[in-house]
Amino acid sequence: MKIGILTISDRASRGEYEDKGGPAILACLREMLACEWEPVTRIIPDEHHFIELNLKELCDVEECCLVVTTGGTGPAPRDVTPEATEAVCEKMLPGFGELMRLESLKVVPTAILSRQTAGIRGRSLIVNLPGKPSAIRDCLMAVMPAIPYCVDLIGGPYLTTNESVVKAFRPKS
Repeated sequence: MKIGILTISDRASRGEYEDKGGPAILACLREMLACEWEPVTRIIPDEHHFIELNLKELCDVEECCLVVTTGGTGPAPRDVTPEATEAVCEKMLPGFGELMRLESLKVVPTAILSRQTAGIRGRSLIVNLPGKPSAIRDCLMAVMPAIPYCVDLIGGPYLTTNESVVKAFRPKS
């Protein structure tokens, strides 16, 4: 199974800045997931069109069951990741963003400025994370218990977690 990791950063895409967000997501997912999976990583600029195009390719062509983005979730004019995510999704899952902001508020009062969200495109779950590596970990830890069951519900593969790190929630049948 494939998982997309999409870094959205003008400077990182031009090679002027080291991408720290994508590697942070990769490290967290390797720690949290117990199942076999293959990362599909990309670094692109903060451009609505490129974000939409890459999200569509990761979901529709690469068939990633999960696509995790980093960057572009703030209030600055160039931050358009949530808008691009909404443009490609059939259903939005605002609870993901609500939980991530709640978790981040424990660390920094400016978490209310973050606009992370999540949505469904076909059989793929797209989750927007902030750009800061420590915030990436905090946010992924908060939402990971729901991700495997969400992927189940949309017809994706069966994701399992490393329960010593984070336990996936699935209702008892």
